[in-house]
Amino acid sequence: MKKGQRLWTRDELILALNLYYTTPFGRLHKGNPDIINLSKLINRTPSSVTYKLVNFASLDPTLIKRGIKGASNASKLDKIVWDEFYGDWEKAIFESEKMRANLEGISIKDIIEKKDFKLKKGIEKDVTVKQRVNQSFFRKMILASYNGTCCITGMKIRELLIAGHIKPWSVDSENRLNPRNGIAINSLHDKAFEVGLISIDTNFKIKIAKKLLASKDSKIEQYFKKYHDKEIILPSKFLPDEQFLAYHFNEKFRG
Repeated sequence: MKKGQRLWTRDELILALNLYYTTPFGRLHKGNPDIINLSKLINRTPSSVTYKLVNFASLDPTLIKRGIKGASNASKLDKIVWDEFYGDWEKAIFESEKMRANLEGISIKDIIEKKDFKLKKGIEKDVTVKQRVNQSFFRKMILASYNGTCCITGMKIRELLIAGHIKPWSVDSENRLNPRNGIAINSLHDKAFEVGLISIDTNFKIKIAKKLLASKDSKIEQYFKKYHDKEIILPSKFLPDEQFLAYHFNEKFRG
């Protein structure tokens, strides 16, 4: 550390990692308004925050697997905070969102993407708020990883995109918020994926069920058959976990 530099605190690192997870890889630069905003909140420069985010990129296993390197001098505390998130997504996400809300002087409920998750009056219990906060963060995290793009069609209309789970929410509670268990997908193909009419194999190839492949309907050709055996549009970070893909392909796909 250079003379005069201020060490990063654990809370600052949690806030920086919160931002890393919800920022597209190509927007990790000091001109990003979200980075500028965080720098003001924690009294650091945008360059300092950006460099810390790039430090986190060097710890990201999916980027490492693809040969993408971040900055090489991540600290021991960087690694500890990173592992805390990976070890308990549900707790870490909610705690980091509470911390961010407190720093911004707003209610935790105010950070929920209300167009996606509406809290009904009279049932805003802590558990409900926590679930909505975490689900909202999961959506932001997945859409950021896929750069706001449907992995099947390339559609970029955010309002029509779903942060879909590969291994269903009801089946694997430990990985409900794991970004490697998520894909950005449009509403139509999300439903088809949910009921097993399409799947993605461990080579990231789209598979269409025989029932649809046999159809003579021109709309089925337009919306499904033409994507068969095509590779999905891969995320810039958090590649889908092969174990989750294998589960869906073997257990849910009606091939």
